[in-house]
Amino acid sequence: MSSIEKHTFCRICEASCGLNVTVTEGEITDIRPNEQHIGTAGFACMKGLNQHHMYASPDRLKTPLKRVNGKYVPISWSQALDEIGTKVKALKAVSPNKIAMYVGTAAGFSILHPIFAEGFMRGLGSHNIFSSATQDCANRFASATEMYGFPFHQPFPDLDATRYLLVVGTNPVVSKWTFLQVAHPVKRLKAISARGGKVVVVDPRRTETAKVADAYQPIRPNSDVFFFAAFLNEIFARGAVKDDIVVAHMRGLDDLHAVVAPWTPERTEAATGITPKALKAMVSDYLAADGASIVTGTGVGMGRYGTTAHWLAEAIGAVTGNLDREGGMIMGEGIFDFAAYAKREGLFTRDKRSRIGGFRQLNGGFPGGILADEILTPGDEQIRALFVTGGNPLMTMANSGRLKEAFADLDLLVVTDIYLNETASLATHVLPATSPLERADLPFFFPLFLGMQSAPYIAATDAVVAPPGDARDEATIYTDLATASGVSLFGNRWAQWGLRFMAWANSLGRRRSLPIGFILDRILKANGQPGFKALTRQPEGVPRPKAETGKFLRQRMTTEDGKLHLSTPLLLEEAKGLEQAFKALTDSTHPFRLITKRAHHTHNSWTQNIAELTRGAERSTNHVYVHPSDAKTLAVKEGDALDIRSETAVIRLPVKLNADLTPGVVAVPHGWGHQGAKGLSVASKIGGANVNLLAADGVDNIEGISGMVHLTGIPVQLSKSTADISTESWSGL
Repeated sequence: MSSIEKHTFCRICEASCGLNVTVTEGEITDIRPNEQHIGTAGFACMKGLNQHHMYASPDRLKTPLKRVNGKYVPISWSQALDEIGTKVKALKAVSPNKIAMYVGTAAGFSILHPIFAEGFMRGLGSHNIFSSATQDCANRFASATEMYGFPFHQPFPDLDATRYLLVVGTNPVVSKWTFLQVAHPVKRLKAISARGGKVVVVDPRRTETAKVADAYQPIRPNSDVFFFAAFLNEIFARGAVKDDIVVAHMRGLDDLHAVVAPWTPERTEAATGITPKALKAMVSDYLAADGASIVTGTGVGMGRYGTTAHWLAEAIGAVTGNLDREGGMIMGEGIFDFAAYAKREGLFTRDKRSRIGGFRQLNGGFPGGILADEILTPGDEQIRALFVTGGNPLMTMANSGRLKEAFADLDLLVVTDIYLNETASLATHVLPATSPLERADLPFFFPLFLGMQSAPYIAATDAVVAPPGDARDEATIYTDLATASGVSLFGNRWAQWGLRFMAWANSLGRRRSLPIGFILDRILKANGQPGFKALTRQPEGVPRPKAETGKFLRQRMTTEDGKLHLSTPLLLEEAKGLEQAFKALTDSTHPFRLITKRAHHTHNSWTQNIAELTRGAERSTNHVYVHPSDAKTLAVKEGDALDIRSETAVIRLPVKLNADLTPGVVAVPHGWGHQGAKGLSVASKIGGANVNLLAADGVDNIEGISGMVHLTGIPVQLSKSTADISTESWSGL
């Protein structure tokens, strides 16, 4: 058999690792790290190196499907588009907002997928877009909107120069990084220590990152906001605010000071469990460093008051002069000034409100936690049709048991995916998509347009192999759906006609597809970059200059007055609830708090259908991790079945002891419990339970400023079970 070598980059997470791929007789037979890649230098994780097994699975969708009498039958693309378009036209005639879309995480790692999905919804005239961001990162968008005037202004640590790195609520050794391309996380963290710097991890669990750091400080779940408030309180108490920088570039200092004034290190110890001595030592080290940075992640964002916590963390860097400086927090620069463009074009500024709860749009979307209510609550704009793209909300969203009921009530549920997963198993129509290795692409939105890279570069990839059957890329799918629905992408008739012509011309004699490489080439050249083909001939990537420090505060702020806002009315209003939150934390009658946990061998809900990653008793289920002292109290041992009960649901999992947890904290990895999927032959037969069943949805359980649900720090009750571990536990007990 003849084999050829190809080059590409991974699109599973932010790291975007460079890969070398062996293709034999049109099939991928091996994936290895690209040791010459500028950004990742020979690093890749086991998930990226085994992803071809996921795409070559016999479970892959190869033709559109329609649900008929509870079963799925193959249909043609023309029939699928005609039936979907007919229903959409009828609903649009009543109200465009009867049609909604859920955009999942997988969509974000392709450059064109989210653009064309958004274009389809704008063409329909519907503002009902829901995003996975309100499950894990919308707190960052909310605080950035308030402070910097733009949701995607996301400062990141200058890893090559920082002398003090404070890591709170994130575990980059396993999850890589949040909103930043960083390969070799262990190597990068150790380099800080090697040059005389210091890495400190604050987390309820002694994580893999904490084990390579210089210091570790336990903290109680959901208390991050009080940690940062006390940290900032101590900065004010020491007179460590850089008044010259604040006066020149910021406003709102007095209101910020008033927010943190009640939260001294002595008082917050009751909530955080961190002694005043330990906290003050961290403040001293931070202030003494010649360049200090703070990084937070989903552990902060998915807890209560995630936006307030992130705001205070950002404010610490701003008032101490560690924002927009070498060794501190820097703001990336993409291939063009996307923030200025978005402001000029009025992007992300539509003042729309949700029908249920009156939540504002953030980053173009509404809270996923009200989606079930929007479907089940009668009214003129009650959602009756839903498009799901790049996600599996029945696995990833809060209270998915209720969401399942809502999805079953829809008139039209269209899922675009590579598998018949849990959500697709309820769909009226399922559309087969290409995998990342079956399409041309550029780095995703954050590195390309915003420069969120620790080692700046630009790269491109062509398709490595052809898609199976009649699978189509999402850009083509949404162009065709727009035509079938009688609308134009983004409401632009000429663009729609142009795209239709390109798809027709490019498809003569072969599968229907837009000329993706040509479109990407236009994007690159319009912004002064090398052409698409030129970049594909440089698989190691082309270096780009590092972001210029000092420029953001002087020239790139997108608030109306050009100042960084250390406080705003919305932020101050949200902070009014801190006293009540403090009382709940210190007076709680729940002895246990549930946090999430990642594993090296799985990624969200994507990879459990890869047999190579789920073999063996240790990897064939998720577990409930319990501290040995808590296990003794509960009278359980490793392997026993434990019922985990929240106010929303109950799941049952086997116990695994973990002394790295803070006593009173239990951890359950997310993304498991696929027993309800009709098309996951591996994942549906292994164990596990969906931890997100334990999280609550609905208006009363959503953070108002960001739309975030709370997926960590959940109060739970634990009890030993005498029953076997149920394979039906994904749907509750």
